[in-house]
Amino acid sequence: MVSKEMTSQVFYRKWRPQTLAEVVGQEAVTQTLRNALATGRISHAYLFCGPRGTGKTSTGRILAKAVNCLTSGNGEPCNTCSMCQAITEARALDVIEIDAASNTGVEDIRSLREKVNYVPNQARYKVYIIDEVHMLSNSAANALLKTLEEPPPHVIFILATTEVHKILPTILSRCQRFDFRRLSQADVISKLADICQKEGIHIEPEALRLIARNATGSLRDAENLLEQLATYYGSEVSLQQVQSVLGITGDWRARELVKYIISSDIAAGLTLINSVNSDGLDLKQFNREVVSYLRGLLLIKTGSDESVDLSQEDRAELKELATGVSLEQILRAVKLFGQLAFSLDNYSTLPLELALVDSALTAEKEKESPARPKSEAGFSQLSRPAAPPSVVSSPRRSTAEPAPVLTPEPEKNIPAPEPAMTAAAPPLVDGSEVEQLKQNWKQVIEQAPQDTKKSPAIAILRSAGVRPVSLESDTLVLAFRHAFHKEQMEKLENQRVAERIISCFLGRTCQINCVLEDNNHLLKAALKMGAQILDPEGE
Repeated sequence: MVSKEMTSQVFYRKWRPQTLAEVVGQEAVTQTLRNALATGRISHAYLFCGPRGTGKTSTGRILAKAVNCLTSGNGEPCNTCSMCQAITEARALDVIEIDAASNTGVEDIRSLREKVNYVPNQARYKVYIIDEVHMLSNSAANALLKTLEEPPPHVIFILATTEVHKILPTILSRCQRFDFRRLSQADVISKLADICQKEGIHIEPEALRLIARNATGSLRDAENLLEQLATYYGSEVSLQQVQSVLGITGDWRARELVKYIISSDIAAGLTLINSVNSDGLDLKQFNREVVSYLRGLLLIKTGSDESVDLSQEDRAELKELATGVSLEQILRAVKLFGQLAFSLDNYSTLPLELALVDSALTAEKEKESPARPKSEAGFSQLSRPAAPPSVVSSPRRSTAEPAPVLTPEPEKNIPAPEPAMTAAAPPLVDGSEVEQLKQNWKQVIEQAPQDTKKSPAIAILRSAGVRPVSLESDTLVLAFRHAFHKEQMEKLENQRVAERIISCFLGRTCQINCVLEDNNHLLKAALKMGAQILDPEGE
């Protein structure tokens, strides 16, 4: 029976379990405790550890009732005797709850040590429930340890924590430890459905699934969210309302973008991304939903259909999509979109756009040359013959220009090469390097050092409208069609990565200077000197 006073309580308190059998999802813990209570094997100290909202404190209160119940002897409290009711209503003087987060000092524990020696007022056992015990200071924890070493026979300690690794090993060794696990979605859904039935709340099954998934194994979080929805929307709660409260777009375009990613349809994908942004949707949340569908596609492709947490309609659509795509392509897309960082601007579409283009271009390159070996050497794919040990060969030149033969200095006078340059090609003669960069721009990007492949800089260099223009001394002029791409490349970390990629290809240290195509004196000067702007479509 629920008392009238309980009707005003929040859900997680109103529907808190009152017996060990009612504790959700912790059968291993509750069965062990029931056996101990039934046989009278009561420990003087228990440690309940696990994530928040999984029933640690509730189980502690039930245990306090069970050891002090006046009528029951089968391992469960009766919840009808005066002692059980007093503990349920927080009136029992012999059951003391302490929040260690607020009482962290040694004086608080010293006061506790003095009081534990007094016999219980009414109950059989005096029970101390110390929540978040890991928050105690070192001195307070050591003071508690002294009490745990020689506790009075009428005292039981129940310690609860979410961070067991912060507790002194000497305290751990004096407690019976019980690990509470995150609740499964099925357990959370079952409990929420029971609450809805008793509260008269009508809610769609898919909405309950979404609440349970968002709670990530915490029943208390799920109950709080359910109460928030019922307070705002009343007794009728729809899936769309739950999505609105959670900030989930539920937009069909998340599924549509997955199709464009898999089919490498860059134009349609970019149009869709910008339409999502124009409609004011949260791009971070939209990307989470895209990743969720990509994950579902990955699970279906690997034969783990039962693990896909999507509707039947979405699952059927993904099954059909999975038949025409390789596992490698799905895996690459999951990594690209799953690692996106929206730190530049929450409203910028660039991270999504770059991930889409990167995924599509990589897929196209694999189709064109699936057997091409990877290399970080700048000209290793240009079929240049290897040089003999005593000769350094230069890259190809015109037939009218003979290649010089250089004899290296003694080894002791040669400075150690930088790691990024060890496999790079030797330098070209002045005037031919920029032409090599223009003609082999794709290879420059493809053969970039492996640790730069996931950087924003490589994605910007791969974008349309980025091209080398001229090379003066050790400075390469890069022209950008879009100002935004130029601004991002000029960020120090991106510029350093780009310079390393170019230097690795050329075989010598090189800096870059970023310019816009239009109304820029550097670009105009370079064009007057004979530089040409390559058409990326014709590369």
